[in-house]
Amino acid sequence: MKIVVLDSYALNPGDLSWEGFEKFGEVNLYDRTSYTDKQEIIQRIGNADVILTNKTPIDEEVLQAVPQLKYIGVLATGYNVVDIVAARKRGIPVTNIPSYGTNAVAQFTFALLLEIVNQVGLHNQSVHQGEWQRSKDFTYWHTPLMELSGKTLGLIGYGEIAQTVADIANAFKLKIIFWNHREKDSPDWVEQVSLKELYQQADIISLHVPQTEETTKMINQAAIKQMKTGVILINTARGGLLDELAVANALNEEKIYALGADVVSKEPMSRDNPLLEAKNCFLTPHIAWAPIETRERLMKIALDNLSAFLAGEEKNIVNKRL
Repeated sequence: MKIVVLDSYALNPGDLSWEGFEKFGEVNLYDRTSYTDKQEIIQRIGNADVILTNKTPIDEEVLQAVPQLKYIGVLATGYNVVDIVAARKRGIPVTNIPSYGTNAVAQFTFALLLEIVNQVGLHNQSVHQGEWQRSKDFTYWHTPLMELSGKTLGLIGYGEIAQTVADIANAFKLKIIFWNHREKDSPDWVEQVSLKELYQQADIISLHVPQTEETTKMINQAAIKQMKTGVILINTARGGLLDELAVANALNEEKIYALGADVVSKEPMSRDNPLLEAKNCFLTPHIAWAPIETRERLMKIALDNLSAFLAGEEKNIVNKRL
């Protein structure tokens, strides 16, 4: 059996091992494969029985050109890079990696929030530049410092990650509200509200929904108008949830106090993204999922998915019913 990994570097830049897959057959690794050059994608798949992809797209045209393909493993939770309908028509199962990064993403949500309210990076840089040594006082600060206790955190979405964020937020003595597209059970210290109520009440809004037709650019000018002046916005979900120009304008007008985002609408980030020039905007390059423990877990689940398929079992198949 031949296995091709189309974009191996993001998951494993060298600190993990593909050895588990090698017991099933020949493994060909490509650090990166073009997202746009279909001929390169087709050529690299070649006569492979199994492919693993993270962000390299697999559409119907590609599938038509590789009729021997038997299995597609997506090395992520989101699987929109694969035409799962076309794959199902050809009897090709598509698997994903659910729930591997819950704790890491929840942790990173607070890494962004705490950086905004405490500005550790800025003040660390200031001290290393000698400002404290030159200070006439025992203390100083360059930005407003905020205490989280007593503030209201609004969670948009209430899946596993949001629920873990809520647990952490409870320890900080935040009031927690959430909006979800359907009713969900929650502890008595968490309240489900309408989206309008969330916008009106929240001091901090954290996004935890998938990007769909309904949620694309849901944080737009109309939504921002409903929010409190000085709201903090955190996005560790998908960049496309934000109308980035509207958010940048709101940052510059100080309607939004700060944005902490690990994702943007186009990745890698475009040079003309308006968030780059916006005030009080904290950006990281989609790394919430990337601790080594999280990537080890992802690799193991990917291996278990393939092992189950080869044993004639179904595990984490996303296109068995459409």
